[in-house]
Amino acid sequence: MYKHILVATDGSKLSQKAIKAALELASTVGARLTGVYVMPEYMPPMYGEASLYVTQFNPREFKQVMEKEASAALGFVAKQAGAGGVPFSGLKLTDPQPWSAIIRAARSKKCDLIVMASHGRSGLSGVLLGSETTKVLTHSKIPVLVCR
Repeated sequence: MYKHILVATDGSKLSQKAIKAALELASTVGARLTGVYVMPEYMPPMYGEASLYVTQFNPREFKQVMEKEASAALGFVAKQAGAGGVPFSGLKLTDPQPWSAIIRAARSKKCDLIVMASHGRSGLSGVLLGSETTKVLTHSKIPVLVCR
């Protein structure tokens, strides 16, 4: 069945449900698990007519914070995988489009399933906020298991 499962995490409680499902499936079918955390790129302050974006971090501080968050999120998966006896490896990526990075990671690691959470947004909020899960579902040729 499945031999290598990729689970996407952002460190949220919702992604922990997807992690649990991925671990249970991996344990049941004897698959290994790769966790992926996609970090956003640094966005410098922007000033202009009718817009203002000011960040509280410089690029170095931003990278340190993102690395810390990624390590914590992947550390959680590693701990759960270790407790369940599931072989695990973690992957930190930086990309402005998380959905694209998730699909590329799954392809490059030769995963045969992607597991991820969905907030279940619909209607206008789904259109305005977008959904990384929807984008992965739309563009991936690898099967995707969505947990809610």
